[in-house]
Amino acid sequence: MNTIGIDVDSKYLVCRIRRSGKDFPEARFVNDPAGHRKLITWATRGKRTARICMEATGVYSAPLAILLDADPRIEVMVANPKAIKHFATAILQRGKTDSLDAGTMLEYVERVPFTSWHAPSEEVLAIQHISRRIVQLNTDLTRERNRHAAAIRLNRIGHVVAEDTAANIHQLQQRIEQLESTLRELIEQIPELSDKLHILQSATGIANKTGPRILAELATLPGDMTGRQWVAHAGLDPRAYESGTSTHKPRRISKNGNRYLREALYFPALVASRHDPHVKAYYDKLIARGKKPMQVIVAIMRKLLLAIWGMFKNKEQWDGNKFYKCA
Repeated sequence: MNTIGIDVDSKYLVCRIRRSGKDFPEARFVNDPAGHRKLITWATRGKRTARICMEATGVYSAPLAILLDADPRIEVMVANPKAIKHFATAILQRGKTDSLDAGTMLEYVERVPFTSWHAPSEEVLAIQHISRRIVQLNTDLTRERNRHAAAIRLNRIGHVVAEDTAANIHQLQQRIEQLESTLRELIEQIPELSDKLHILQSATGIANKTGPRILAELATLPGDMTGRQWVAHAGLDPRAYESGTSTHKPRRISKNGNRYLREALYFPALVASRHDPHVKAYYDKLIARGKKPMQVIVAIMRKLLLAIWGMFKNKEQWDGNKFYKCA
C-alpha cells in the first residue's frame, strides 16, 4: 500500500509518498480535473492501493476529496488544519513550504489512527452550498443597510448613495428569497431530509429560515456520530483551562468547529429561551446560579443540538420535558 500526504493550494497539489517504509521523490500535479486524474493514476500505479491524507481547505480540496473517495482503491482522510498545525509543532517542523507540509501530512497519516472520510451526496453538498451563500448575502444585506442609514443621515449630500443602497438592498432581498425558496424545494425532494426538517421545525425557535440552515450543516455529517461529537463539530464543547492549584480559568467553548452550524443555533436558542417554558426554566435556573446571559444562551445552544440529535435518532418531535423538566 502507498501512504501519501498531499498539500493542497489553489493551483497545485504537492504529494509525498511512502511505500514499505521507503520514501520516494515528491510529485506535483495541477489542481484541476485533469491533474486529479493524473494523481490517482500515480497513487495507484502497479495496481496498488493508497491511503491518503489531506487538509480540509474548502473549495480547493473538496473536488479532489470527493473524487478520491469515489475510487475503491483509495482511502482518504480529510484532516482538520488545526490538527495538522499542532502535529507539525509536535514533530519540531521548523519551516513551512508546500513540500514540508505534504511531508507533515504523510507523517500524520502514519502515526495517528486513520479515519476515513466519505463524501456526502452531491444533492446534500449543493444544499449546504446554497445555505452558506444565503448566509453570505445576509451579511452583505446587513452591511448595505448600515451604509443606507449612514447615507440618509447626510440628507441631500447622501441622497444619491441612499438611492443606490436602497436599490441594492431590494435586489439582495429578492436574491435571498429566491435562494431560500430553492433551498426548501431541494430539501423537500429528498424524503429523508424533508422528514428531518419537519422534526426540526417542531422545536420552538426553529422555523422556515433557521430550519433549512441548521439541516444543511447537519446533513453532511456521518450517520454514526454521537451527540457529543456533534457538539464538538459545532465548536460548542467546553474547554477546561487549569494548571496546578493557581490557574483555574472559567470554561469557555472551544469554537474549534463549524461556525455556520454554531451561528445557525444562536437565534433558535434565543427565541426558545423566551417562548418555550421548558427552555425558559432552564435559562432561569442557570441565571440563578450566577451565569451571564450569553453563557446561558451558549449552554442552551449546546443542549438544543443534543436534543436535535436525539430527535433525529428516535424520529421524534420536540418534547420540552426531555429538554428540561419544569419544577
